[in-house]
Amino acid sequence: MTNTDITTLVAVHDLDEASDFYESKLHLARFREGPGWIQYRTGRSDLIIYASEESGTNRATTAAWTVDDVASTIEELKSSGVSTFQRYDGLPGATRDGDIHQAGLVKMAWFKDPSGNIFEVNGR
Repeated sequence: MTNTDITTLVAVHDLDEASDFYESKLHLARFREGPGWIQYRTGRSDLIIYASEESGTNRATTAAWTVDDVASTIEELKSSGVSTFQRYDGLPGATRDGDIHQAGLVKMAWFKDPSGNIFEVNGR
């Protein structure tokens, strides 16, 4: 398994609402789709959203993007309409400045999709 790609599967309440979020706010392009699911390519990875009654039940991070500049990425997401940034005070070894958390050299920010799935953007 060490030489194979991994695909992130994300359960969503409403496929139309979710696809609008992933396409218009995260600027992901549809790669493939079928009844009840849509596949996006992001870097060398795939992210598949699919309709499920179990969506939004994961209270931990679903997936993370590593970017060159966390602050500018957050600003781009905000300008695209992402407004669900999460603030976690009391993370061990981390400080927070607005929506950006920092642990050592790594900066992190989390946001939710319309189904409540949590995603992370991290980098420097």
